[in-house]
Amino acid sequence: MNPVLPRSKSGAPPVVVQVWGDAALFTRPELKVERVSYPVMTPSAAIGVLESIYWKPQFRWRVMAIEVLSPIKQFTQRRNETTDVASLADAASGQRRLDTVANRVQRNAVCLRDVAYRIHAHVELVPGADKPEAAYRDQFRRRVTRGSCFSQPYLGVREFTAFFSDPDDQPVWPHTEELGVMLHSVDHSTTPPSFTWFQAALNQGVLHVPQHGIPAGEA
Repeated sequence: MNPVLPRSKSGAPPVVVQVWGDAALFTRPELKVERVSYPVMTPSAAIGVLESIYWKPQFRWRVMAIEVLSPIKQFTQRRNETTDVASLADAASGQRRLDTVANRVQRNAVCLRDVAYRIHAHVELVPGADKPEAAYRDQFRRRVTRGSCFSQPYLGVREFTAFFSDPDDQPVWPHTEELGVMLHSVDHSTTPPSFTWFQAALNQGVLHVPQHGIPAGEA
């Protein structure tokens, strides 16, 4: 049974997509050396999946809830990473290449195995949008049904591919757990980008996402 969620400003219910994969890694930000995953998908990871399926500059996604459909199972993996990070200016110009060989480090990661979720999200129009909200929702549903995407979605990191489909009636895994502070959203209009957070909790298998996050110093 779908969770009871607020409707959009136009009165429409959230769109829903089912997502699954063999593995996932939704990194907790407070752990710097080892990568340790939250036990559930984060809202920022869910937005990444939604934008991989359908993105337009005329709207943004607002995740309302994420349902956990499979029991939480963990495994440990050693991954090669690089400490050489390009700035936004370097990335935009393409003039500097990352030296991954000279700056390679190995880190342990605590990942998730055999994951499955249902994402519930609203389309929120931005000023200047030239179509009604319903047009973007309908296009998203058609793309999900066809299996179309702009880029292959992934579950936290690119090596963990995400698959998606229309939602089915698979029951939610009825697990309750306090998850601690979780990233809510990133505002790229500021320099540097600003972040907001929220106190996350899994309630009978459902992660409810508040409409607004709070700044880092207040979380």
